[in-house]
Amino acid sequence: MAAITASEVSATALPADSGHIDRARLWTVARTDLKQLIQAKDFWIPMLILGSIFFLFVPTVLLLAITRVGNVQVVEQLSTTLEVLPQKAQEAIQGDSDAGRAAYAMAVYLFAPVAIVVPLTISTAVGAATIVGEREKGTGEFLAHSPAAVREIYLGKLIASLVPGYLTTLLGFGVYSLVVNLIVGPDVGGWFFPTQEWWVLMFWVVPPFLALTLSLVLRLSARVKSTAAAQQASGLVTLPLIMVAYSQSTGALFGAGSASFVIGAVAWVIAIIGLSRGVRAVTRARLLGVADGI
Repeated sequence: MAAITASEVSATALPADSGHIDRARLWTVARTDLKQLIQAKDFWIPMLILGSIFFLFVPTVLLLAITRVGNVQVVEQLSTTLEVLPQKAQEAIQGDSDAGRAAYAMAVYLFAPVAIVVPLTISTAVGAATIVGEREKGTGEFLAHSPAAVREIYLGKLIASLVPGYLTTLLGFGVYSLVVNLIVGPDVGGWFFPTQEWWVLMFWVVPPFLALTLSLVLRLSARVKSTAAAQQASGLVTLPLIMVAYSQSTGALFGAGSASFVIGAVAWVIAIIGLSRGVRAVTRARLLGVADGI
């Protein structure tokens, strides 16, 4: 039997899409994917381990080494390193001792990667398999013939990919804040974290970079032939975006008060454009695996 091509999928065989977005159908798609992730121990156990490493173990060991162990050589080296920070950042550093100032700088300025690497890594792993995975599991046909519009399927998949990474980051951020305040707080005059810059970073700068990355990853997931190919391709896309997001997030922490808002605003504009273009990659033919190039 000849292979079915995209041109042979008749318009009457699949539900027609309208411009209206039904929130109930959208959330049904997202909720179904999230429920499957919750039931998959091979997903959320590594996710918790990853978050624990970045938000709990590494910061705890390094901050304790500075404030409690009292390695004079390390403290002196960190104190010297502080001199390369922007003047505004140097003026904001708190602490009466070299150890206190070094710990403050490390907690506030040098752990920015935890807010970038964790959500992008986790969400990319989910997003890479979200479309191609439906075809491999045989559920793509169900989605393609469901009443949900393509845009609703795309947004539902996007939400299901975004939530695990960002939720883990928010929970980890709370744990990290507690660790920082308990270990560094006594040396700088009390609880001080999160700073204003970190609030803006977490709720204004990180989300658009995460959304932009997922828009590209979902596009790849819709076009490739296998989950393995999607994961490899998404890795190539995610790595430079992690570097860009990290550099911009670090700049938001180091820069003037308005810098973080500007960076976030630009990122949001780019993310919205990326999301609007990404939805075109998801079609019912691709869910069925009969689109050209699949």
